[in-house]
Amino acid sequence: MTTDKLKDRVAIITGAGGGLGAECARVLASHGAAIAIVDINQDAASSVAAEIESAGGKAMAVRTDVSSEDEVKAMVEQVMNRFGRIDVLHNNAAVLDVNQRQKDRDICNLDMDAFDRAIAVNLRGAVLCSKYVIPVMLKQGKGSVIFATSGLGAQGDLSLTGYATTKAALNMLPKLVAAQYGKLGVRGNAVQIGLAPAENAHSSMPPELLNILRDNHLTPELGTPRQIADVVAFLACDESSFVTGTTLVADGGFGSHTPSLVAMRAFFEQSGRGSM
Repeated sequence: MTTDKLKDRVAIITGAGGGLGAECARVLASHGAAIAIVDINQDAASSVAAEIESAGGKAMAVRTDVSSEDEVKAMVEQVMNRFGRIDVLHNNAAVLDVNQRQKDRDICNLDMDAFDRAIAVNLRGAVLCSKYVIPVMLKQGKGSVIFATSGLGAQGDLSLTGYATTKAALNMLPKLVAAQYGKLGVRGNAVQIGLAPAENAHSSMPPELLNILRDNHLTPELGTPRQIADVVAFLACDESSFVTGTTLVADGGFGSHTPSLVAMRAFFEQSGRGSM
């Protein structure tokens, strides 16, 4: 489905060379936005930009390390030189590759280089991009800044200490953006993203693990990248003009229930007592 609710808007999406970022880029482009595909992988960014343009949209690829202030500043300048304005910033970039996962462990076994890398990309990157994009939005008198956070920023888990720490901080940033610049027309929100892997990612996760996670969702199935991208598109457009300073949870109800729900449901089903 395509609409024009983002017609003549320009969106920067970081970490958009693949995964959820790329799907967000495709969906926002389908609604009429011109997209700056920002990623540390130039080839990946160029591929997504080319895909959008082949579908009739407008896009550019900008190779950027979002943890570098100089590179972020240069990226914003490139986007302005190409499109002349910036209406949406989706701070999506995060480091969570296999090597990072193996080192970003519980506190006692945490590799501090991995912790520092998580802080640099996930948190510092979002702050830097906001620092250089918001002034553009202030001149325009309007803009939407969106942060990608996670249930790991709200709930304790066995590992990913650095990742969880950054995601918790990203729940505060939209409140700060809204408080500091809301009266000047700039909105700030976050999307708390649940498990919504691309189809080809399912094969990398053990079926038993997927089943545990599926059981803890309050939807029949796990999420999809498109479902997350649709929420980002909502926060990017005027349909959400009265929504700011908050975190919108898109996790299929995963974080909304008591930890005992699944076991309790199984107990009542096995005992033949029905549900409570």
